[in-house]
Formats: sequence, C-alpha cells, structure tokens
Amino acid sequence: MVGDVQRLQYLEAMGLGAWTSRYRLPNALPTPACEWETPPAEAPTSHGARLQALLDDTVRAPSTGETSSGATPSRDTGKPASSGSARALLLGDAPTESSSSTPEVAAEPAAPAADVGETETQAALRYDLQVAALEGRWLLLVPEATVPDRTALELLGNLLRVAGIAVDAALEFRSFQWPLVDNAPMTTAPLDDARDGLRAYLAGQARRGWRPERLVVFGQDASLNEVLALEEARSETLDLPCWTLPALATLKSSAAAKRALWPQLTAWREAWAGHDDAS
Repeated sequence: MVGDVQRLQYLEAMGLGAWTSRYRLPNALPTPACEWETPPAEAPTSHGARLQALLDDTVRAPSTGETSSGATPSRDTGKPASSGSARALLLGDAPTESSSSTPEVAAEPAAPAADVGETETQAALRYDLQVAALEGRWLLLVPEATVPDRTALELLGNLLRVAGIAVDAALEFRSFQWPLVDNAPMTTAPLDDARDGLRAYLAGQARRGWRPERLVVFGQDASLNEVLALEEARSETLDLPCWTLPALATLKSSAAAKRALWPQLTAWREAWAGHDDAS
C-alpha cells in the first residue's frame, strides 16, 4: 500500500487536489492526529514532469537495507510494478504483465514509420474532363480543359443523326477536374481518390436523371484512362461498356478519321435501340 503522504504527493503532482479538513465543525469529534507533511515550495513545473520525478525517486530508492525482514520484499516487489504501470501510462502504453522487456518491445515497431510517411508524400492525380449525357443514358467524356467549341458540337450532332440517334435537348457539356482544388493535400492513394471523386460526381448527377448505360470517350489521356481502368472495351471503375474514339479535334480535321468511324455508327444505332450485343 502506498502511504498517505506519498499518495498525496502523487495526486498533487498530477494536479489533483486532495481535500483535508482544517477546521472543526460544531459538535464534531476531534480529527485523529496524522503526520501531514507540507511539501516544500518549489519552482512551478508541469504536472507530468513532477510525476516523472516522483517515479524516478521511487526507482532510485535503496532496497538493500530493507530486505532483512520477510514482509519487506513483498512491498518492494509491489512498488516497482506500480511504478512501471504509472510509467507506462505516462508513455501512453497499456500496462502489461512483462516488466523489464516491455519498453524495448514497445519501442521497436516505431522503425517502419518512415515507410508509412513516404507513402503520404504522393501528389494527387490530376486530370480535366468535359462530361455530357445523351438522354441520361450515354456518358460522353472529352479529356480536355475547355468545353468543346461550336464546330465540335455540330460535328457530334451530325454523327448522332447519321447513327439514327435523336435527342430532345441539345448536348450540354459540364467541366469536371480532379482534384477539386489546386492546392490539394498529399494522399496515400491518389488513384483510388481520383476514382472515388469521379464516381461521386456522377452519382450526384443522378438527380438530373442520369442513368448511364454506356461510356463514350473522345480522345486519349493517360491519367483518365488509368482512372477509368479501361480493359477490353469496358470501364472497370464505372462498370460500363466503353467506346474509345478519336478526339473531336482530330475528327474535325481528318477525313481518314471520319471514314474509320463511319462503320461504327451502325453499332451506335443498335446499341441505342437496346441491342447491346453489337460491339
């Protein structure tokens, strides 16, 4: 058992005041006399430092002269255990049954911390995207920083008419960029974050009636292809079949690109009509 004086010192070092009666209430019995030692005045220090000093004094206390009696060793063996538990609480570790080897074992897992820190220094994956939806069914993606110009929109409208796809409203492209802010913080998984950001944006467009069935990408972009996870004419990220076509700027200026795209317009017509077995 820790003595009353030492217990009060521990409580006082931890910033916990102990209440002691200093006045005799009317008709009350006198308080038994106790030896209360007044701690000497000292320079103001933090509670943690004062408690650590008390623990160090307990560890440095001589035990050779007290081992003569049979009852003393039991108290000595109990005090180091309690001081070790208090020291473990100061260090933020839970007390365990092992005594001397606990500090060394607890300190070793700190070595791989450098590897974890290195993964946190990766910059966010960046890409710009223009997104439109055909009747909410087909997603048209253009990996560019600016909205397609009037000529590109007219060319896209002509291709849809040739394929027999009639839409009630004109196409309206919306800009999307990742990351959403320029000074984005470092991340441990930039690719996963970029994919989650695109999925969250498209999920938010569901209130506009978007229920995508197919993906059409005009142009190539390494970052976007990685985000979409394009494999075998399918986007694994969005879980949609995908057509990868030349960029709109290439289709505007190249007659060969138009001729190469012409046979695929039949597949557009069948897919729009609901016959997705054509590729």
